[in-house]
Amino acid sequence: MVDGDGAQPAPPAILAGSWQTAMFLGAATLILGLIVTLHPTTSVNVIAVLLGILMILSGIFHLIRVFDTAEPHRVWLGITGLLFVVIGVVLIRHLHLTRSLIGLIIGITWIVQGLAALIGGISGGVREGRAWWIIFGAASLIAGIAVAVTPASSLDVLALLLGIWFMVMGVFEIIGGLLLRQAVRAKEMTHV
Repeated sequence: MVDGDGAQPAPPAILAGSWQTAMFLGAATLILGLIVTLHPTTSVNVIAVLLGILMILSGIFHLIRVFDTAEPHRVWLGITGLLFVVIGVVLIRHLHLTRSLIGLIIGITWIVQGLAALIGGISGGVREGRAWWIIFGAASLIAGIAVAVTPASSLDVLALLLGIWFMVMGVFEIIGGLLLRQAVRAKEMTHV
């Protein structure tokens, strides 16, 4: 059976699984949002530790590649691997430093993004929505400077905002799952 727009309708079994998947993802996102909102400092610390573990694993991978005789840059792989392992250990051992680095990277990213949007809006490179680009650029620039000036303390605020955003997203995903479930049931009723 083909709809009026020529697209094949989704089979009922796929739709039935879709609403359950949407509900599961919504609940998981909501729970993650609650955890991050209630414990922003701990959540950022977990991210910092995971970043350190990622660096260590990457370093180990590079060190393993040193033993491949076909590898043309074995010396550089060894140096890189050792540096990654050392940096990973430092990031895990000194969480305050890692938190500050994460905040600083976010702040610098927002500053660059804000400057690019401002330049695009002011120079006339963007014709439509020029005012929005200027407003977005200014807001991003101000937020980036605020985060870059106090990276460690702003990270908790950012984590709190991220947690709230996850909760909102989770609620919307759950609502979407319920609406999809209702549509599946209505479709099943029309086929009976």
